[in-house]
Amino acid sequence: MKTQEINKFFIVGVTLVATLGGLLFGYDTAVISGAVDPLKAFFQLDAAHYGDAATFYHGATVSSALIGCIIGGIISGIFATRFGRKKSLIIASVLFFISAVGSGYPEMIFFNSSTDISTLLVSFNIYRIIGGVGVGLASAICPMYIAEMAPADIRGKLVSWNQFAIIFGMLVVYFVNYFIVYGQEIEWINTEGWRLMFLSESFVAATFGVLLFLVPETPRYLALNHNDEKALSILSKINGSVKAKQILAEIKETVHEKVEKVLTYGWKVLIIGILLSIFQQAVGINVVLYYAPTIFKGLGFGNDAAMYQTVIMGIVNILFTLVAIFTVDKFGRKPLLIIGSVGMAIGMFAIGALAHLQIIGVSTLIFIVIYSASFMMSWGPICWVLISEIFPNTIRGKAIAIAVAAQWIANFVVSSTFPMLEAFSITFTYILYGVMSVLSILFVWKMVPETKGKTLEDMSKLWKK
Repeated sequence: MKTQEINKFFIVGVTLVATLGGLLFGYDTAVISGAVDPLKAFFQLDAAHYGDAATFYHGATVSSALIGCIIGGIISGIFATRFGRKKSLIIASVLFFISAVGSGYPEMIFFNSSTDISTLLVSFNIYRIIGGVGVGLASAICPMYIAEMAPADIRGKLVSWNQFAIIFGMLVVYFVNYFIVYGQEIEWINTEGWRLMFLSESFVAATFGVLLFLVPETPRYLALNHNDEKALSILSKINGSVKAKQILAEIKETVHEKVEKVLTYGWKVLIIGILLSIFQQAVGINVVLYYAPTIFKGLGFGNDAAMYQTVIMGIVNILFTLVAIFTVDKFGRKPLLIIGSVGMAIGMFAIGALAHLQIIGVSTLIFIVIYSASFMMSWGPICWVLISEIFPNTIRGKAIAIAVAAQWIANFVVSSTFPMLEAFSITFTYILYGVMSVLSILFVWKMVPETKGKTLEDMSKLWKK
């Protein structure tokens, strides 16, 4: 390429491969939804076998992948720095594949069909935790990979596609689970059907792993490891030879900085990354995603209506994630985050008021949709965009790992406390999430820098000030 025109075909191609990691993130976290009752039946998680602890064991089995997600988030920085972004994603794809096959057939390799059911339960949970480690790695490294490959003026849009892939992965697995069980007897679902749900993920994981061998390592990682020639070659392929030399020179300026400790640029940048992650969860989105049918039933809708309204929410989530994708590089990160927080606050305060007044109906659905749409056009994708780009090159791997680990811990805390809060007061619960939405407005307004149009190398200059 002789000009400075962006090779959009190439950059879109590598982005699509990377977003398969996001799709697997969504797929792996949502696949359990169709297997909740079959797992309880297959592993005999009832009072007759486990007494009062049955509910605890069932809940732990359903959520065991979150342990792996936290571990994967914590180690993602070490992997990204030591092995590179591409190799780390290949490792994640292998973990996804092992988890998919092992979760579907926990007796395979080490055990057999006559193995004690409690031993198989332990084996199943180990495989789910392995998949969770893959999710934790992918959640940190996929946005990092895309951000380090993307030109500055379309970076927000490209990283936002990863969030679209996460939501799309969830939607895909809902349909996969539905078609697996459609028209089948409950006995077959409880013995074989749930296995196919987990096994279905192996095809996506294998495709992701194979395609990763066709994409390059990021030029930022190559330059940080003194492989300038290869870095220049990839930058030229993306940006054209003239612009590539300029970008490489800027990268080399940051490479020569003397220290690479995570606090090289002070506490503020790290705290902002952590708070972005915590607020993304503290506003209550995963409560709405995980417990949507339960919420609708609790608000007075029947089983069928609750599932129907959950599908409506899924479609709304997809559409408003697209809104973020096509506006984030035009309007900037901060305005969209603030607008989204305002919408979420309105939604949650209204739902809390309706619950207090015991008004149940279409109005409740409308405000849940307003809340969900506001999140999907703002905090859903843009939190990942900012986490992938605000950290300077020399600390990016370690800093993103800390932010992502904080996000998974916050996810676990918010999701696990919802049933207890709901039992205490449903009105208080929604108002609490509304208050968190208001606090997120103040946080973004006062602390978060605008990164629209800035190169990743500009981040070093920004935080030095």
